[in-house]
Amino acid sequence: MHKKPNARPSRPAAKSGAKPGFSPRAAQSKGVQVKSTATEANVRQYSVKEPQELLPFLLTTLNQGRNAVKAILARGQVAVNGKAVTAYNYPLQPGHTVSINKEKIVEDIPLAGMAILHEDEDVIVVHKDAGLLTIATNPEEKEITAYRQLTAHVRHHNPKARIFVVHRLDRDTSGVLLFAKTEEAQQRLQTTWQDSVKERTYVALVEGHVKKPEGTVASWLKEHPKSLKMYSTPYPNDGQHAVTHYKTLQTNKSFSLLEVQLETGRKNQIRVHMQDIGHPIVGDKKYGSRTKEIGRLGLHARVLAFVHPATGEEMRFETPVPKMFLRPFQEPGPGVKN
Repeated sequence: MHKKPNARPSRPAAKSGAKPGFSPRAAQSKGVQVKSTATEANVRQYSVKEPQELLPFLLTTLNQGRNAVKAILARGQVAVNGKAVTAYNYPLQPGHTVSINKEKIVEDIPLAGMAILHEDEDVIVVHKDAGLLTIATNPEEKEITAYRQLTAHVRHHNPKARIFVVHRLDRDTSGVLLFAKTEEAQQRLQTTWQDSVKERTYVALVEGHVKKPEGTVASWLKEHPKSLKMYSTPYPNDGQHAVTHYKTLQTNKSFSLLEVQLETGRKNQIRVHMQDIGHPIVGDKKYGSRTKEIGRLGLHARVLAFVHPATGEEMRFETPVPKMFLRPFQEPGPGVKN
């Protein structure tokens, strides 16, 4: 399943025209009382007769598909006793009145430094810009992070909603980033990460002319206790095993653009391994870079493909190579797409 960067499957656009699910006759045939008012012609009201959760009630009442009903909820078009509700499992009781306003839309909270690529009940996939922290290391910090913004985003629709970190991108790395919306989804993704992730591809702009068309770097990574820098230890089984595969997409005498695939996902793995082969990532002063050719770190998480933790469906998200990564080259090389 391929998703475009601006796709928002969880927020389908409202379609014009009558919807079968809003038919008073269809609802009454199911024993649901329907009331309408002349002043709000686009609002339908349904009386609850027995205890149940909101989503099953709407599926039965509206006679629409599951995705269509979820979209109505996501757009903030459902209210219970006059209060907007977006939670699928909201508990209904006899005497409650469920109102549906086909024209009402709840505006999303603006996000800074990222864009949502996909959202459903279990996961959120975003494109993170360089410079935005995934999550603060100190909970007391007030810095804007992807985690903090997405928490506000989901709580805008459901005050009890939460966000769970699945993996991270370094602050100065841009690209595709996955979060979970339930603890169960987080645990399933993290415990089966090696099997669940089908593709994890980066592009890296590195210093120097990389002669090999492709190669593999393998080492044992450790973190220095004082500098907190990761480094490759010469001793086998000392640290975390890390394997990085790369392919040269474009090169000249000063710079090379590489496609990098992770076999393992260790902290700063690509940055350390590029330094190990003598081609540090552009802008990565921490790991040996001496140039600021593009004014940022030359690392971008281009592709993430994974098995959905609830549906089992394989999902793939791809973002373009940042145009500034192509700046050192006159023309994009084979395999590079703008």
